[in-house]
Amino acid sequence: MERDLKALYHIKRSAGFHSDFESFRSLLSYQARLEQLDKTGALSPSPSLVDLRARARQEKERRHSFPDHVDPDFLQRAIRKAQEALKGPKPPRPFVPTLDQLRLTRQAKDEEIEERLRPKRKPLPTSLPPEDEAEVDALFQKRGVISKCAREQVSHEDISRLRPCQWLNDEIINFYGQLILTRAEESKENPGANGTAGSGRKKPLNAHYFSTFFWSKLKGQGYQKARLSKWTKKIDIFSKDVILIPVNHNNAHWTAAAINFRKKRIESYDSMGMERGQVFKLLRQYLDEEHRDKKKKPFDFTGWQDYILPDTPQQENGYDCGVFTCQFLEALSRGEEDFPFSQANMPYLRRKMVWEIGHAKLRDEP
Repeated sequence: MERDLKALYHIKRSAGFHSDFESFRSLLSYQARLEQLDKTGALSPSPSLVDLRARARQEKERRHSFPDHVDPDFLQRAIRKAQEALKGPKPPRPFVPTLDQLRLTRQAKDEEIEERLRPKRKPLPTSLPPEDEAEVDALFQKRGVISKCAREQVSHEDISRLRPCQWLNDEIINFYGQLILTRAEESKENPGANGTAGSGRKKPLNAHYFSTFFWSKLKGQGYQKARLSKWTKKIDIFSKDVILIPVNHNNAHWTAAAINFRKKRIESYDSMGMERGQVFKLLRQYLDEEHRDKKKKPFDFTGWQDYILPDTPQQENGYDCGVFTCQFLEALSRGEEDFPFSQANMPYLRRKMVWEIGHAKLRDEP
């Protein structure tokens, strides 16, 4: 029997058994006992379960003998089973992922985390609800003053600039900027840094808006001659999250700029993707001179950077720059890091802006 036992052990080792011979002997004994109990249906007490010390003494006295339930027939059956198992199909090899599989798995996990942190936005609609579309058509037919907000107002001539293929003027952009500013002031009790609104969009930041004339004065006359210190007699721009600035380039193109105090960035957003080094230079000069005027010391630019979003949405015609600029400013006022619109959304956004100007408030939904 000892010879058969060793033969069975070698068969098991070739099939993947890793433990030593004595462990195998105990396993076989346990297996034989379970088979015996299964046949008899009796679970009589076993010395190995009743008195481990006594069991150990017995094993020591007969180290190479076999328990009663390990008989030659059992051993022969075990050998045949082991041999048949060897002849049968081998178990599949443990799965070891390739480098590409590991990369794809990691990429999938990264995408899942990204989706949780920054859920993908729903695409913008192609039109307003029917009743709002009817209101927009009525606003285009109205004559005289269309709407007022604070000190800004829009006439029927101005609102017509939001018809297709029209270039926006100062009145439209400044009115829209006032809507952004009004919303920010109304939201000071619950600023956007605290999360998102019920619509899923970020809440408004503590933002300030400078009119279109700010840039022309800063560029044309400079801080001192343009007396820009008076523009902020009642506000402290350094307590704001972001300062929003529409920029008119040579009366031919609109872009958006921002002084982002939360991110320590001077930002420029151009729907034509042109280099705007002058924007960064002049806004840095403004920050320093304003700080010297209000705080009586130079502005500390440590950690600040000039920032351009790599995938800023781009226009595909020669007249939608003003609409892009207004939408850049609106999104920035809520702390957005990217923009959910493109050239394809401009017809919808023009009509949406008409509705917002006519109601003197920004819509909560995109």
